Amino acid sequence: MNGDGRLTHVLDPEEKAQDECGVFGVWAPGEDVASMTYFGLYALQHRGQESAGIAASTGQQILVYKDMGLVSQVFNEDHLRPLTGHLAVGHVRYATTGRSAWRNAQPTLGPTPYGTIALAHNGNLINTHALMETVRETCGADITGELGRGSSTDTAVMTALLGCTDHYGSLEEAAMSVLPTLRGAFSLAFMDESTLYAARDPFGFRPLVLGRLPSGWVIASETAALDIVGATYVREIDPGELLAIDESGVRSRRFADPTPRGCIFEYVYLARPDTAIAGRSINAARNEMGRALAREHPVDADIVIATPDSGTPAAIGYAQESGIPFAQGLVKNAYVGRTFIQPTQTMRQLGIRLKLNPLRDVIEGKRLVVVDDSIVRGNTQRALVRMLRAAGAAEIHVRISSPPVTWPCYFGIDFATRAELIASGLTNDQIGASIEADSLGFISEEGMIAATAVPEQRLCTACFTGTYPLPVDHAKAAAGLDPLSEDS
Repeated sequence: MNGDGRLTHVLDPEEKAQDECGVFGVWAPGEDVASMTYFGLYALQHRGQESAGIAASTGQQILVYKDMGLVSQVFNEDHLRPLTGHLAVGHVRYATTGRSAWRNAQPTLGPTPYGTIALAHNGNLINTHALMETVRETCGADITGELGRGSSTDTAVMTALLGCTDHYGSLEEAAMSVLPTLRGAFSLAFMDESTLYAARDPFGFRPLVLGRLPSGWVIASETAALDIVGATYVREIDPGELLAIDESGVRSRRFADPTPRGCIFEYVYLARPDTAIAGRSINAARNEMGRALAREHPVDADIVIATPDSGTPAAIGYAQESGIPFAQGLVKNAYVGRTFIQPTQTMRQLGIRLKLNPLRDVIEGKRLVVVDDSIVRGNTQRALVRMLRAAGAAEIHVRISSPPVTWPCYFGIDFATRAELIASGLTNDQIGASIEADSLGFISEEGMIAATAVPEQRLCTACFTGTYPLPVDHAKAAAGLDPLSEDS
């Protein structure tokens, strides 16, 4: 168990890809921006469950409250009450660069020659070491802000870069100079005392959207967060775009030419099903992935069940296309994300039952199609197959609505190293044997891409293909260095 009480992989069988975080920002004079940000982060909780934070500005000063835990555990009315003002940014985090610790929670806070900056970041930079050298050269040895307080995140480095020079004239001009030097994935919501900013890397790896309130504007990682606070979707923040929002309205500037390569795993697993990306409903995309999976890997079976909740839309699509009835075969415990009780060794061995329990009367004697969104290490699927067999399943045919994950991600998803990815060393038949399924089928890359309704050249599929939008040196990455190739 981690020090904050969160289940580790040993106790918690969750082995899915983890996105680094979700960001939210609001500029709305006269509104309770802290409470609005709280509800926005609630809608983005699936993007990060290790820490949560909100920064709010009165126009004269910025206050930040952040801590380890879920949004509902970090904040109550007493914590939100002091966060007054007309603009705020918020963040939920899952660690990629920088380990899970309070000092790495966001939003980051730092001084600038023009006031104060509070910054929230979704993504992962791949030239952090080089940027840190720039910080040392520009700011000197006396580093203040989050870096001075011990943060080890790429977000803290960005915050320092934006704040440690005084020749730009404003935070907006500093951003126009600093943002082009960042390499990798970044969707940012940040602010000073009076202005809300949003920026997205030139590839647009991570989603970021703009919404309209009657009294202002909202920035969020997903459209679902706009819905929950009553904001109307306006548009996506374009790759390579910087937005500034203040009393004069919204102004847009380009800091880089766009080369859109949105992460396809947002469609497969990361985003909420009630979100839309690039005009495509995530639920509809996953449903179509299930339909394609049924066409590509048919099987004689009695019922289709999902690994809840992420496998459900694809499982429904599989059932619709195949004509095999969909049934609820597994019940998910919605409250197992965190625990402060140390399980006994017996409970540790039960593992997956902390999250899922089979409905014996539904599955006993049945030939099952079990639909899930991905396989990373294979441990979860193996435990699930064994549990279903113990509950009386006659046959278990596993179907996966993404291709085999064979390469790590350097752009904001915490995949295992390549050595830990089960598909990097085994054939599909060998994976099926390893997880003890009667059969195993993965959707094709073509079927997955078609389901998104986005052209292939506008997507990043590196975790499936090993073809990265930026050249990557895996040896450097293994050594803990920036994974940029020398020719990049």
